Amino acid sequence: MNILFSEDIVKLLIAAGLGALIGLEREYHGKAAGLRTMMLISIGSTLFTVISTKLGTDAGRIASNIVTGIGFIGGGIIFRESNRVSGITTAATAWATAALGMCVGIGYYEIALASSILVLFVLYVLVPIQELINRHNQLRTYRIVCKFQQKTLKNYENLFRELGLTAKRGVQNRVGNTIIGTWSVQGPERKHDKLTKILLNDEEVLEVDF
Repeated sequence: MNILFSEDIVKLLIAAGLGALIGLEREYHGKAAGLRTMMLISIGSTLFTVISTKLGTDAGRIASNIVTGIGFIGGGIIFRESNRVSGITTAATAWATAALGMCVGIGYYEIALASSILVLFVLYVLVPIQELINRHNQLRTYRIVCKFQQKTLKNYENLFRELGLTAKRGVQNRVGNTIIGTWSVQGPERKHDKLTKILLNDEEVLEVDF
């Protein structure tokens, strides 16, 4: 068979296509790992798998090395932004894309295609459901800096309860004439919006992060 149409070349082309489908979604949403990254992850995983089968090496060891490598990439994608962690979904997508490439590399095309459809379903279709859940039950971290007064922070904890929000106290400390408190607060988005409006208009609050 002509090398341009050999099964191994076809595998790499399929891997590139599946990686592109997933990467387009990440690219469209402006994520750190987009079209090119997902294509390279898929192609690379397929290539390593093909090479391992040709060399007759332990496929399990090659697979574990691929997963380890993707772990390093995922670590670079995940980062902390203000009071929240970003990039976890993109890192998980890269992990799944590597698995797709491995499936293609060993010739499990049907599994690779079905898995690609499931990944795209999660990335596209479940977004509205996630947004609906967040509107009804959202977790935010609040950091409030105000002038030091007795029971000042306790007053804000009472405010959380009055608004129907569940708060878990974090680190609290005093710096000079100011006192700083942090809380993990959970509840509906509309109640969070009401809380932030109150805090932003509170003359006692010097700084607020949420």
